[in-house]
Amino acid sequence: MSEQTGAPSRRLVVKSTAGASSPELTNQAFTVAASALAAGVEVSVWLTGDSAWFGVPGRAGDLVLEHAAPLEDLLASLVDGGTVTVCTQCAARRGITPDDLLPGVRIAGAPVFVEEIMAPQTQALVY
Repeated sequence: MSEQTGAPSRRLVVKSTAGASSPELTNQAFTVAASALAAGVEVSVWLTGDSAWFGVPGRAGDLVLEHAAPLEDLLASLVDGGTVTVCTQCAARRGITPDDLLPGVRIAGAPVFVEEIMAPQTQALVY
C-alpha cells in the first residue's frame, strides 16, 4: 500500500533479454527500470538470455553506450532498491551459479516470474 494514499502500490517487472551485443535495447530496459525505481515504483528486473551475464560482477561494464548512463550504475541502483533475478535456465546454459552472482542478485525460474507479473497492480515490460 502507498503510505500517502492507502492505494495498492504499483509494481514494474522488466525482463531484459539482450546483452552487450544489443546495447541500446539493453540500456533502455535498465534505464526504464531505474527511472521507475527513482520515481518510487517497486521494481523487479529479470535478466534472461545474454542479459544473464549482467548478474556476474564486472560484466555490466562490457556494455558501453554513448549518451547513456553506465549500465553498472543502473544495475547497482536496481540491486540496491529493487529485485534483480537471473533466469534459472539462462544461468544454467551459461554455467552461472549463485556463487558467481553479484551480492543481492538471485536465480529463479519461470514460476516466480509468472507469480510476479500476475500480481495485482503490476505492469510487465519485455526488452
